Amino acid sequence: MSVNQLVQFLVIADEYRNAEEVVAELQKLFSLYRFEYYGIVRQPKPNENPMSLVLMGHWPERWPETYITKKFVLIDPTIRYLGQAQKGFRWSDTLGFFKNDPHRKRMERMMMESVRFGLQDGYIFPVHGRTGLLGNMTVGGKPVDLSPVEITLFDAVAKKAFWRLLELRKQVDDVMEATKVDTRMTRREMEVLNYLADGMTSNDISKVLNISNHTVDWYMNGIQDKLRAKNRQHVVALAFRLGLIT
Repeated sequence: MSVNQLVQFLVIADEYRNAEEVVAELQKLFSLYRFEYYGIVRQPKPNENPMSLVLMGHWPERWPETYITKKFVLIDPTIRYLGQAQKGFRWSDTLGFFKNDPHRKRMERMMMESVRFGLQDGYIFPVHGRTGLLGNMTVGGKPVDLSPVEITLFDAVAKKAFWRLLELRKQVDDVMEATKVDTRMTRREMEVLNYLADGMTSNDISKVLNISNHTVDWYMNGIQDKLRAKNRQHVVALAFRLGLIT
C-alpha cells in the first residue's frame, strides 16, 4: 500500500478548520487501508464517564455495549499491554505476552467474542504525554498486514490526530488536568498494588509481605488518594488504564 496518504495527513492536519474535517480525512485513510472499525479515545481520569472519552469511533453494532457490560476493559489484553507499549502493535500478538496470566482464559474468550462481532484483528497505537499514557488510536476489522514503515507512520498519525481533535474540540485542558493524577508509587506501594490486582485481600498481602493488615491498609489508602479512586476496585481499574500494572 502507498504511504503517501499517511504522510499527507501528517503534513496538512494542522490546516483542518474543524474536527469534522479531521474525522472525514481519517475515515478516508482507514478505508484506504481496509480498516472497517476504528476509535480514538482518551485515557480516563477518576470519576469520568467512559463514553465521554471517545474523540471519534465506529464499532460493530452492540459491541461497545457488550464490551462495557462484560467489563472486558479489565482483562482486554490489548488494553493491558497498551500500558507498557511505546509504539503500535497488533491485537493478535498481545495474548503471547500473557501466557501465565490468571485471566488468560477470559482473555481468549474475549478475543473470540470480538471475532464474532467482526473484529478479527487490528492494531492499537498509544499516545503518551510527559506523565504517561494519554490515549490511543485503534483500527481493525479483517486482518490487514502493515509494514514496519506503515506502523511507524500510523503511530505518528495517531499522535497528530489525537492532539488535533482535542485542540479543535477545546479539550486539551481536560487532558492536561487528567495528567495531574499522581502515578508516582513507592516500591512497597507497587507491590501492594500488584497483589491487589491479583485479587488478594489485605490479610493475604500482609502475610506475603510480612507486615500487619493495618500497614497494608495504610499503603492502600495512600494509593487510593494518589489515584483519586473511589474504592479498591476503582484503584485496580485505574492502575490498568494508567499503565501502572499489566
